[in-house]
Amino acid sequence: MKHLLDQARRQTVNLTRSLWSPTAATLRRWALVAVVVNAGITVTGAAVRVSKSGLGCPTWPRCTPDSFVPIAHGEISPINMAVEFGNRLLTFLVLAVGLACLLAAVRLLPRRRDLVRLAWLQPIGVAAQGLWGGVVVHSVLNPFTVGMHFLISIGLIAACVALYARSREGDAAPEPLVRRDIRMLGHVLTAAVAVLLVAGVVVTGTGPHSGDEMASRFPFDIEVVARIHADVVYVVVGLTFALLFALRVTGAPAPARRAALTLLAVELAQGIIGYVQYFLAVPAFLVGLHVLGSTLVWICTLRVVFAMRTRGPLGTQTARGDRLDSVPA
Repeated sequence: MKHLLDQARRQTVNLTRSLWSPTAATLRRWALVAVVVNAGITVTGAAVRVSKSGLGCPTWPRCTPDSFVPIAHGEISPINMAVEFGNRLLTFLVLAVGLACLLAAVRLLPRRRDLVRLAWLQPIGVAAQGLWGGVVVHSVLNPFTVGMHFLISIGLIAACVALYARSREGDAAPEPLVRRDIRMLGHVLTAAVAVLLVAGVVVTGTGPHSGDEMASRFPFDIEVVARIHADVVYVVVGLTFALLFALRVTGAPAPARRAALTLLAVELAQGIIGYVQYFLAVPAFLVGLHVLGSTLVWICTLRVVFAMRTRGPLGTQTARGDRLDSVPA
């Protein structure tokens, strides 16, 4: 027992130190945790939808008209109420991690303004996401509001990935590690993946698993939007293969090639899941797995973009000078 108490005390001290006296390594770990929890809540949100628990708490910010916590309600299943309320509670975990990232970024010495700005996006984004959740409930799970709920999470994940990547490198001006045309291909791929995510949201808002029997659906033909979604998938996979081929034949750095190969593998796995769930009439479990896959595709795409440029090792300061081939941060 004493050993467990001592271990818990050490963990508490280490946790406090990682926030109040952070290093680049501890900030990086907090950023990685932020990536994980933001990706995770997209999956739990899908679980709410496929379990028909979207209106398990029929009001917002209260769970019921008379209570902030679940209480017996004659028209709502206790299981649905527990699922929805549990997902709402997870928002506070995501917020806590976002605040931890912000505190670590603010306390980091020397102060790095870009890290502070990226860290600020997390609590602000979580707060916006929470408020938008109220819009989702009051709109009775309108598919547009539900889709935007997911896309806000995608934006938050991008901010978390950027914070993680920037915390691993210095503050020199961005330097390309690959040719300009290959970088352009990477940016086109990123835009295509963003379009793919939006197309997926439209398919989701048109198909089954609305979250509740009262929820409306987009008035589109599910087969048509599913085909459009599949066409965008082919474009994304083709662009990824082209990028991987270009990176290999030009002798690009190994991290960039590995990131592109990982992305291609995740895309192929996601494609298999998508086809299986389509032919099996969209079973609930595969929907959650597909949502997880979509967030992983997005994360891996961003990793490829960051792997194609460098800002020097940690400790490198911004240097001004003429650069013929500058790249975005």
